[in-house]
Amino acid sequence: MTCFTDVAENRLIDWLFRGQAAPALPASWYFGLLNSPTNDAASPLAEVTGNGYARVAVARTLAAFAGTQGVGTTAASTGASATTSNNADVVFAAPTGDWGSISSLGIFDAAVGGNLWFYAPLAAAKTVNNGDAPPKFPTAAFTFTLDN
Repeated sequence: MTCFTDVAENRLIDWLFRGQAAPALPASWYFGLLNSPTNDAASPLAEVTGNGYARVAVARTLAAFAGTQGVGTTAASTGASATTSNNADVVFAAPTGDWGSISSLGIFDAAVGGNLWFYAPLAAAKTVNNGDAPPKFPTAAFTFTLDN
């Protein structure tokens, strides 16, 4: 389950209902790995640091995220699922040192720093050590639904 953070919720409420300017969105979302679960307030935020780690950019395009009509679609959304997912593998760099236990994924609006907009716990925590293969999440591993 992917969750909105308070940052995302507040910006969307202000835009949709309060007449504020549309939230400034990045050209890409930046997928990051978190060492501990987080919450809507994104506090505390324990993102992996060092040892070859970097967030992975995924462009905000029809090609990068599926339309609501199904996994892998690249046309504008016309379906009723209210769901999108990643259309390609999300692959991190190979660790050059231990990254520790990864328990969640975070989606940020910047390559470094910035704001956490979305987060999702992994089905099972994964320990990433020096010399391990680069962490890889396959196509459609991350789904985002705006339906209750």
